[in-house]
Amino acid sequence: MGTPEFAVPTLVELVNAGHDIAAVYTRAPKPAGRGMALQETPVARQAGRFGLPLRTPKTLRDIAEQADFAALNADAAVVVAYGLILPKAVLGAVPLGCFNLHASLLPRWRGAAPINRAVMAGDTESGLSVMKMDEGLDTGGVALMENVPIGSDSTAGDLHDRLAIVGADLMERAIGALERGAMQIVPQPGEGVTYAKKIDKNETRIDWNRPADEVHDHIRGLSPFPGAWFEWKHDGEPVRVKVLRSTLGQGSGAPGTVLDHEFTVACGGGAVRILELQRAGKQPMKASQFLRGNPVKTGARVA
Repeated sequence: MGTPEFAVPTLVELVNAGHDIAAVYTRAPKPAGRGMALQETPVARQAGRFGLPLRTPKTLRDIAEQADFAALNADAAVVVAYGLILPKAVLGAVPLGCFNLHASLLPRWRGAAPINRAVMAGDTESGLSVMKMDEGLDTGGVALMENVPIGSDSTAGDLHDRLAIVGADLMERAIGALERGAMQIVPQPGEGVTYAKKIDKNETRIDWNRPADEVHDHIRGLSPFPGAWFEWKHDGEPVRVKVLRSTLGQGSGAPGTVLDHEFTVACGGGAVRILELQRAGKQPMKASQFLRGNPVKTGARVA
């Protein structure tokens, strides 16, 4: 049970390990692109390549859908970024349980956006947890965990890609242990609980008044999507620019002031150097490439 690219490596790993996949559940196709044609999810496309039975219910709260799920007679369910709530009837329909691959070291960063929140908080370490699901929000006992370091300039996108690969191996090992009767479930500790709430568009604008390390973490944690942004005046008109990569820079000045020809911007304390960005309606590019076509003078202000 999964939907985005993050879930694809786990499906591939389970199939390659020889597990019998009774069915693949994913979100229903949605219109996308210029023609607004229906687009299958990444998991749906991968399931099609394997020739696996595919199901795309809009909800699992429907009694008929719950009966269809139970009729699979599956031993266990693997859940990776599925996007639908699993009601009690579904959780209880598989005798060995439903196991979720969560992209954090639980109980830190329970909730919808653990990867973004970890980077935005300046965490130096993240990881994955294979959790036996219960009716709470990421509160189930944990079977396996694996730590993954976060580099000082790593983005949420970088961490996402790394966790998807590490998590696939972790889940396969967990299901292997379950199959052998060797899985041990450990309750989550009561201390250290934090929540990774969904990213709100109102928190994406860069606040240059914050210290440089916080601005840098904010940029990294929102890259590549939805993207931290600032406004820059071009020919007198405000232009929105997303910052996709940054690093801590040298210098100081009034917050939002461009300090040099390398696009170092002063913050509330210290400075951040912009490495890669994307102007609204344009392709991502290196800051050096952007500056060749859009001269930004030292002393200019961004907001």
